[in-house]
Amino acid sequence: MGDEIYEIDPNKCTECVGHYDEPQCVEVCPVDCIPKDPDNVETEEELMLKYEHLMAQ
Repeated sequence: MGDEIYEIDPNKCTECVGHYDEPQCVEVCPVDCIPKDPDNVETEEELMLKYEHLMAQ
């Protein structure tokens, strides 16, 4: 769709845990182009802790 690309920072991504039931990037992406990163697999609990840490900053 042009030269714009978006990058997801795994240090800031909580897969929308704490905000939504589903990751919003996947929901709004018009094509199936957001794969899970096998090098950054996190549990729901780990994502919630990351969310809480980011919100405290």
